Amino acid sequence: MKWKVLVSAPYMQPVLDRFRHIFKENDIELVVPPVNERLSENELLKWIENIDGVICGDDHFTEQVLRTAHSLKVISKWGTGIDSIDQSVAAQLGIEIKNTPNAFSGPVADTVLGYILCFARQLPWSDQDIREGKWKKRPCISLSECTLGVIGMGNVGKNLVRKAHALGMHVLGNDLIEIDGEFLEELGVEMVSQTGLLEKSDFVSLNCDLNPTSFHLIGDRAFEIMKPTACIINTSRGSVINEPALVRALSAGNIAGAALDVFEEEPLPSDSPLHGFDNVLLAPHLANGSPAAWKHVHENTIQNLLECLKASETVG
Repeated sequence: MKWKVLVSAPYMQPVLDRFRHIFKENDIELVVPPVNERLSENELLKWIENIDGVICGDDHFTEQVLRTAHSLKVISKWGTGIDSIDQSVAAQLGIEIKNTPNAFSGPVADTVLGYILCFARQLPWSDQDIREGKWKKRPCISLSECTLGVIGMGNVGKNLVRKAHALGMHVLGNDLIEIDGEFLEELGVEMVSQTGLLEKSDFVSLNCDLNPTSFHLIGDRAFEIMKPTACIINTSRGSVINEPALVRALSAGNIAGAALDVFEEEPLPSDSPLHGFDNVLLAPHLANGSPAAWKHVHENTIQNLLECLKASETVG
């Protein structure tokens, strides 16, 4: 049976030639639309009809898209997060959703630590001073003197905790679910309320999934609670932070800085006020960067797709 598969994952599109033999062997016709980070609902509606399977990124698989996709059997997500897919509607329609859990825990944790070191040791700003002819000794702090607050103690959070502990940081954790006591004791993690974490942390790292409980989890009230010397780091999903509230907090000096790999709208609009702060570090949703991790996700995403397509053929 010949399958028609839409490949919209921006990380997969550039390397498709490497895997074309697999698709050919499985009688799969590829449809590869132009993508700038992700496809919107309207963009997907132009492509989704008569598609049997999808290899997607963070595309907006809304109810309308899913109900229009009469042939769709599987959405194979490139990566871990599936918050851009209406999972309840997909279940109603019998559309399988597959992903690669724990795919980027190491690289994302590395990115958080990189941001922490930038702020603690003032690395980007010292470099800029020298390039501008300034010999300015900025105040720095050792990581062993700092408290890291981790909101979201899943795979990424745990990986980050292990690395922060090795560097001598005191770690506070917060999560809605109970975390293994042995892990906490081994690494000296103190689980506290969100308020307690925000009050005491020098760095706050957001590592939670995006869901109804975490949407705009960090807003005006949270920034009021944080230390004025503290920095917030978001490598999870943009909408975990209320961006207008973040802009207000930065403008008022309620926090010392922010590092953002993700945004409420991606790519970040050129007119975003976030561009105007010299104490904000910005990146284009790149925390997952790792050749080894990408290779694993490429292969697993294709495998997930093939397994579900073949299973649907058997059922049919």
